[in-house]
Parts: sequence; C-alpha cells; structure tokens
Amino acid sequence: MDKNKNLVAYLFLVPALVFLVVFFFIPFFQTINLSFYDYSKDIYNPVFVGFDNYWSLIHSKLFIKTIFNTFFFLILCVPFLVIFPLFLAILINQKIILKNFYKIVIYLPVVVSIVVVAIAFKWLYAQDGLFNYFLNKLHLPSIGWLYDPRFSMISVSLTTIFKGIGYYMMIYLSALMSVPQELYEAAEVDGAVGLKKHLLVTIPHIAPVIALVSTISSISALKVFVEIYVMTKGGPLDSTKTIVYYIYEKAFENLDLGIASSASVVLLIIVMVFSIINIFVFEKDKYRI
Repeated sequence: MDKNKNLVAYLFLVPALVFLVVFFFIPFFQTINLSFYDYSKDIYNPVFVGFDNYWSLIHSKLFIKTIFNTFFFLILCVPFLVIFPLFLAILINQKIILKNFYKIVIYLPVVVSIVVVAIAFKWLYAQDGLFNYFLNKLHLPSIGWLYDPRFSMISVSLTTIFKGIGYYMMIYLSALMSVPQELYEAAEVDGAVGLKKHLLVTIPHIAPVIALVSTISSISALKVFVEIYVMTKGGPLDSTKTIVYYIYEKAFENLDLGIASSASVVLLIIVMVFSIINIFVFEKDKYRI
C-alpha cells in the first residue's frame, strides 16, 4: 500500500519534471554549449573557439557598461521596492476607512501589462508630455526624461517601481497578518508607540519576508528588459542598456549567438550569486543539519 502511495506521488511530480527538463535544463546546457562557438562570421557553420567569447566580454567596454547599468538600475529600484511597500502595508493594515479601495488602487498597476505601463510612462516622459507640462507651469525648464543620459535610467526605474509597489505590498500585508496582536500590546505597555513599535515588533517578526522581497526584487532588477525595450531601446548613448538587452541585441539583431550565450551564462552566474547570498545569509537556519 505504501509503495502504491509513493508511486502516485512520483507520478504527480512527472509533469513538473518534464516541464523543467524541456524548458530549463535542455536550454541551459544548450546555451553553455553555444557559448563556446563563434557565430559572427557564419551562423550556419559556427567555429569552436573555447573561452574566447568570455574573454571578449571581459575586454568589451560596452558589456562592462551594461553590467554597471544593470547594477545601477538595481540600486535605484530595490531599496525603494523593499521599504516603501512595507510602509504602505503597515498603513493599510491599520483600522482605516476604505481599506479595500486603497488595496485595489495600489495593486491595479500589477495586473496591467508591463508593456502598457511602459508605453503610458513613455507618453508622460515625452518632451511635450505631462511631466514637462507641470515643470513648465512651475517656470522650470523641460527635462529630457528618456533622451538625456543623466535622467534616462532614473526614468525607467520609476516605471518599474510604479509597477511593482502593489505586488510587494500584498506580500507584506500577508506577512503582517501573522504578527500576533499581543506583541503590539506588550510593546505599548513598555512605552513603544508609533514607529518604535514597528521597529521592535513588526520588522523582526517579518524579517524573512523582507529578505524574500529583497531577493525577488533584486533578481527581477537584474533581468529587466521590457521597460528598456519599449521606452529607450538601450539609449541614449547606451545609458540604459542592461545585460538582458545586450543579450537580446547580440542574439536577435546581430545574430551573434556565441557572444549572446556567453553573456547569458554570465547573467546566470550573477543571479546565482544573489540566490546563494539569500540562502546563506537570510535563510541559513533552514539548511542546518
């Protein structure tokens, strides 16, 4: 009987295993294999070059710049996406009027396609768009939000932040429901009120969730593509060109599959480093033997 139950359990795992093999493991090993070939001269007859593609990336000023741009984007987005949704979740978790209405309004951008959001912000950022209209009304000069290298990455990051706030807020709201009310009452008895109460009770209690949000938002920031593609195409002057956009450009515009695959492996290593940091720093207690 026990053997039959185990067999049924394994059968339920088969679809997930097939999905992983077809859509992850096979492409993963194919990408590593492609990274050792040069497709720049003839895409149908690639030449084996070993690690030359990786050396080319290391010595490419453009690729180094894309790494810098990617981490700059991460620094712009992640702190805000970790802290501000928590602030909103704490506010909405209070006994306030129209609580559900606020939840819907803040969460609404999450259900809207990122392409739609990016196009909407592109109109807002236009030279004669709404943002510059308000600046002109305040007798301030117009800003080239997407056309000035000083502001382009900041402008794109604001779009990502706007899209993600509601998603992370809902994660925090779910975590806040698990905090016992008795802890807040005990903190108030000890004289902890307002911000101090949340610093002593809320944040320590939901610290694993904060770590989870930090990890998810960091990995998402490292893989940003759609906003860049729709709003700037990597410009101006490559100021918004990230690793994923670089991979897309090399693979589908230049048909240089070797360099694109090598860059993909580099991105995978970076993402894995962030995941390992999460496991050993934030979740080390789960893996103690």
